[in-house]
Amino acid sequence: MVYNSPFTPSYYKGTPDPKISMTSQSQGIQQLLQAEKRAKDKLEEAKKRKGKRLKQAKEEAIAEIDHYRLQREREFRHKQSNIMGSQGNLSTKIEEQTTEKVRDITSSFHKYMENIMKQLLNMVYDIKPEIHPNYRDTV
Repeated sequence: MVYNSPFTPSYYKGTPDPKISMTSQSQGIQQLLQAEKRAKDKLEEAKKRKGKRLKQAKEEAIAEIDHYRLQREREFRHKQSNIMGSQGNLSTKIEEQTTEKVRDITSSFHKYMENIMKQLLNMVYDIKPEIHPNYRDTV
């Protein structure tokens, strides 16, 4: 295409060389393709870094959650042992009191058994026949 207008700048005047314009166009296309490839590579690299960061953040969050869970479980077991420990002491005290009472009762039983048996047998053997006060003689 030839531009021969009086207002056309000097660099547009004359006939363009088809070889120069084709090679410059192909070089421009090649540069655009390379730039596009570099941009795509940078995007893929950024996506990989983002994926690594997300994976690392997830692992750190899991580790932090596990640490927190272990800490809370330790606190719970400590509180539970304090509470249950006091209940355990209470149950041992009750058990000691019970064994002491059983011991007292058995010693009391052995101490008074002979006297009580004698009294009981005396009452059984000493029979006094009496007429009941409500009994009416109908004859």
